[in-house]
Amino acid sequence: MARQALTNGFLGGFMYVGLALVLLAYLPVAFLCRLVYRLLIRPFAAGEDLRGKVVLITGASSGIGEHLSYEYARKGACVALVARTEIALRAVAKTARELGAPDTLVVPADITDVDEAKRAVEETLAHFGKLNHLVANAGVWSSCFFEEITNVSAFQNVMDLNFWGAVYPTYFALPYLKASRGNIVVTASVAGRVPVARMSFYNASKAAVIRFYETLRAELGPHVRVTILMPGYVVSNLTMGKGVQKDGNVGFDEDARDLQRVVLLNDRLLFACTDEKA
Repeated sequence: MARQALTNGFLGGFMYVGLALVLLAYLPVAFLCRLVYRLLIRPFAAGEDLRGKVVLITGASSGIGEHLSYEYARKGACVALVARTEIALRAVAKTARELGAPDTLVVPADITDVDEAKRAVEETLAHFGKLNHLVANAGVWSSCFFEEITNVSAFQNVMDLNFWGAVYPTYFALPYLKASRGNIVVTASVAGRVPVARMSFYNASKAAVIRFYETLRAELGPHVRVTILMPGYVVSNLTMGKGVQKDGNVGFDEDARDLQRVVLLNDRLLFACTDEKA
C-alpha cells in the first residue's frame, strides 16, 4: 500500500510537472503566432463581404447576440433572430433594419428543444432560401458553490442551453452551411479554459462547447469555417447577475455578480480571446 501510494504520488507530481512544461512551451509560441497574425496578416486580409448573406443568430434578444445582430446588419446581412421572447426579438429586428439589414426574420423558439431548433433553421431557409452564417450564442449563467446547491438536477438547464442549445441548431444548419461554404460562430467563454470558483456547471458547459467545436473544425476542414468566441467580462444580463441560482430557479444574485466581476477584472487572462479558423 505504501509503495502504491508512493507510485501514485510520483505519477501525480510528474503529470503536473509535465503539464507545466507543456504550457511553458505552448503559451509563448501561441501568443507569438497570434501577435504576428493580428499585426501582420489580419490588417491586410480582406474581410468577408456580408451584403445579402443570411445569418441565423440564437440568443438574439439581448446581450452579445443582440449586438452581433446589429453588427451583421451594419454590414448589410439579412438576419434571422431566434430567442424565446418574441417582443424583445421584434425590437431587435426593428433596430437591425434601421442599421442596414435588407430583411429580418423573427423566430421565437426554445432551442433546447430539438424540434424547436430544427424549426428555427427550417423557417430561416423557407424565408431566405439559403444560410451563410450560424451564430450559436444563446446561454445562461450560474454562480454558486457546488456544495450549496439545493436542487442539483435543475442545473441540467445550464448544459441544455449552453451546450445542446448550440449543438442542435448546428446539426440542422450544417448541410446548408456546407452548401454555402459558410461559417459557424459559437459564443463560448474564457471560463471554459480557466475554472473560476462558484461557476462549476457554467465552466463545464463552456469547456464542452470549446472542445466540441474544435473537434467539429477538424471534421469539417475547409468546407465550413468555425469561429469560437471566448469573451471575458462583458456587460449583459448574465454579468448583471441573472442566472441559475442554488435552488435551481433563474433569478438575480447581486452578491455573486459583484464577486465574479472582481475575479474577472483582476485576471487578465479573462478579458477577451477569440479562437478562429481563417
